[in-house]
Amino acid sequence: MTTIRLKRAYEAAAPGDGLRVLVERLWPRGVAKQQARIDLWAKDVAPSTELRRWYAHEPERWPEFKRRYRAELKGNAEALKGLRDQLEVGPVTFVFAARDEARNSAVVLKQYLEQLEG
Repeated sequence: MTTIRLKRAYEAAAPGDGLRVLVERLWPRGVAKQQARIDLWAKDVAPSTELRRWYAHEPERWPEFKRRYRAELKGNAEALKGLRDQLEVGPVTFVFAARDEARNSAVVLKQYLEQLEG
């Protein structure tokens, strides 16, 4: 598996990003589709609407969010397989919208996929 990088949707795309995968269920507010340069929108592997709303980026909910999101990912093998196939192509950047760069679903997804490969 190739290395997965993480980048906010509000940061400019760069040639070194490789395949840019939006890992959000909703399109990031205020980001033009052409500016975002998204190659793949992996809505199906993003947290469920219910989980996203429950979490609401409250730091004290982070440990439980990670547990619940990993459980969702475990039950979503088909969508994950499609994404994992894309990871074999070359450099990949998961694009996310959250302000908190340390506690967001892209971080959990990256760790989950790396653990599957490890």
